[in-house]
Amino acid sequence: MVTPLDGVTVLDFSTLLPGPFATLLLAEAGADVIKIERAGSGDDMRNREPRVGPDSATFALLNRGKRSIAIDLKDPAAIGRLKPLIAKADVLVEQFRPGVMQRLGLGYDAMSAINPKLIYCSLTGYGQTGSRAATVGHDINYLADAGLLSFVSGADGNPAAIPVPLADIAGGSYPLVINVLLALLQRARTGKGCLIDVAMTDNVVCLGYWALARGWATRQWPKMDCEVLTGALARYRTYRARDGRFIAVGALEEKFWREFCDIIGLPHELRDDRRAPAQTIRAVGDILAAQDAAHWERAFAGRDICCSIVRTMEEAAADPGLMERGLFNRRTQAGGETITALPVPVVEGLRDRGGVRSAPRLGEANSILMTPVP
Repeated sequence: MVTPLDGVTVLDFSTLLPGPFATLLLAEAGADVIKIERAGSGDDMRNREPRVGPDSATFALLNRGKRSIAIDLKDPAAIGRLKPLIAKADVLVEQFRPGVMQRLGLGYDAMSAINPKLIYCSLTGYGQTGSRAATVGHDINYLADAGLLSFVSGADGNPAAIPVPLADIAGGSYPLVINVLLALLQRARTGKGCLIDVAMTDNVVCLGYWALARGWATRQWPKMDCEVLTGALARYRTYRARDGRFIAVGALEEKFWREFCDIIGLPHELRDDRRAPAQTIRAVGDILAAQDAAHWERAFAGRDICCSIVRTMEEAAADPGLMERGLFNRRTQAGGETITALPVPVVEGLRDRGGVRSAPRLGEANSILMTPVP
C-alpha cells in the first residue's frame, strides 16, 4: 500500500508532546520519522509515568513507528555525523527555545546551506520573533495570553485550567502538520525548502473566532458566563442528574431546544431562555436532577436534541460507537507488551497498513550515523 508520505524523511528534534504528536501524524501517513534524542536519557517523555514494563506508556503512544538516534548535540562532531541525514531529509522539526539550534550550529541558515530543499519547522510558544519570543510557558499560559482562558469558569468562578493540552495540540501539533504539508506542495512546484515558524499562542487565537467577531463588530467584548457558548443560556450547559452524573445539553438551534423542552416537560412560560435565563436554568436543573442519568439517556435516545451523558475516559475508550469506527484497532509495543495505539486524525485510507508498530528504543538507529563529515 502506498501512503501519502512514503519516501518523506523527517528529522525530529522535538520532545514531550506537541512536536512528537505532530511527527506521529506524519509517521502514520507513511513518513520515515527519525527522532534525534539526547544521548543517555533521550526524550524526557521516556521517563514519564505510567509505564508499560520499563517504558513510558505515553512515550510509546506518541512515538509509534519512529526510529531513534541518540547523540550529544553539544559535541563538535555531532553536526558532521548528522550531515548526511540532513542532506537527504525532507523535513526538520525542532522545539527548542529560539536561538538554541543556532548556537548548536543547527539553525535554518546552516541547514539550508546543506540542503536547500529542507523544510525547517520551529515550534515554540510565542514564535521566533517579537518581545515574547524568549518567554517560557506551558499550555495554560498560551491559552491565557490568547484570551481563551477567560471564558472557562471553575466552581469558584475563577478561570479554570483546561484538562487537555489544547494549545499544544490545536495550536502546535495540528498547525505544524498543516504547514509542513503545504510546504511540501510548494516545494514540489518551486524545488525550494522554507522556514516555518509555528507559535502555539498565535495559533489558538483563532479558536476564539466568535468572541473576536463580537468584539470587532460591536466593541462589546464577551465575558465569562455572559455568552451562549459560555453557559449564559439554559440550552448550552451541563447539568447534574440525581445520581451525580452530568448531562451535556447543546440544544443551540431552536428546533433542538423545543424538542428538548418537550421531552423534559419544561413549563411553556420558561421556554424562552433569553427572557429570564437564570430562572430557566434553575428549572431545567431541577427537572434533570430529579432522575438518574440513565433515565435521561433513555429519554433522549433517538431524539434530535444534542444531549449527551458526560462520559469518563474509561467509558469513552469502551464506547461502542467509537469501537465501530475502528478508533482503537491499532496497536503499539512498549516494554515487550502490546497496548492500544493512540487514535490519530488521519483517515484510514491515508495511513500505513496497520498492525503492531513499536516506539523506538533509545539510539536503536545509531548505525545509520556516519563517521564525522568535515
